[in-house]
Amino acid sequence: MTSKPEFWKNKKEAESVLKKIKNSKVWTDSFSKVHEMFLDLSTLNEFYLAGEVSEDEIDKDYKKLIEKLESVEFQRMLSSEEDQLNAILEINPGAGGTESQDWAEILMRMYVMWAESHKFKVKKVNLQQGDTAGLKSVTLGIEGPFAYGYLKSEIGVHRLVRISPFDSGARRHTSFASVYAYPEVDNTIDIQVNPSDTEWETFRSSGAGGQSVNKIESAVRLKHLPSGIIVECQQERSQLQNKEKAMNMLKSKLYQLEIEKKNKAREAIESSKLQIDFGSQIRNYVLHPYKLVKDLRTNIERNDVSNVLDGDIDAFIKAFLLEKEN
Repeated sequence: MTSKPEFWKNKKEAESVLKKIKNSKVWTDSFSKVHEMFLDLSTLNEFYLAGEVSEDEIDKDYKKLIEKLESVEFQRMLSSEEDQLNAILEINPGAGGTESQDWAEILMRMYVMWAESHKFKVKKVNLQQGDTAGLKSVTLGIEGPFAYGYLKSEIGVHRLVRISPFDSGARRHTSFASVYAYPEVDNTIDIQVNPSDTEWETFRSSGAGGQSVNKIESAVRLKHLPSGIIVECQQERSQLQNKEKAMNMLKSKLYQLEIEKKNKAREAIESSKLQIDFGSQIRNYVLHPYKLVKDLRTNIERNDVSNVLDGDIDAFIKAFLLEKEN
């Protein structure tokens, strides 16, 4: 189809075809790599049987092949169209002021480090600093293959128990923050938004002061009247660019709603909007009196809390997706 002279006459249709090719190549390239590694291991085995290579050498290549195969098998669970899209991740602190706002910033760091370890690109789309420390809210753009497929497992309330660094009495505090992820739509996904259904506001981007503070109202706030969805964007210096990004974020949220309707996931939707408080969390992070991270959905536990907060959360993501698949 792409070799036909008239292929680019309909740009949107052409981009849709190219997207299908790209999505298919994710699977064919992975299979080709596994098959290539298998053939290489078969050849190496012949040399091993002939006594020309050591057992350690063949074991090393065997383990690499198994790891790659398991990676492809796991990826196979992310077969929905939206799973392959980039993700938009929102983090909001619960009640508790500085404590929860600091926890929201710790979570943001955890997800940024996780994304970077997977070679994903991270953008801070909207960030509101806390009054004393931490964040009042943050929206991240995570760009990479299957970003949404992975991060949809993180939707819910995250609970932290620790000795507060902000408490002069060194007492133990419990903090909450909510995480919500939705797929970022691209121009091959047709989401119609009626301009009469929207309201725009502009405001100055927040900054550290001095020259870093935007002197003009380049940040934007977009409200979708039928759904009540509100998005903010101050990622770009240009108001026009922020408006384009905000509209794309709105379309992404509307697309997520359509996905949830299609999958009849009303219960899941409501659970992701529970009050950010006791009894609604999906994962506990305990730093005192002992160290433990426990996912309440899968019962996966980790004692290496520092590694988890440094972005090592794949075990939780995989366990949730495997359980959901089963």
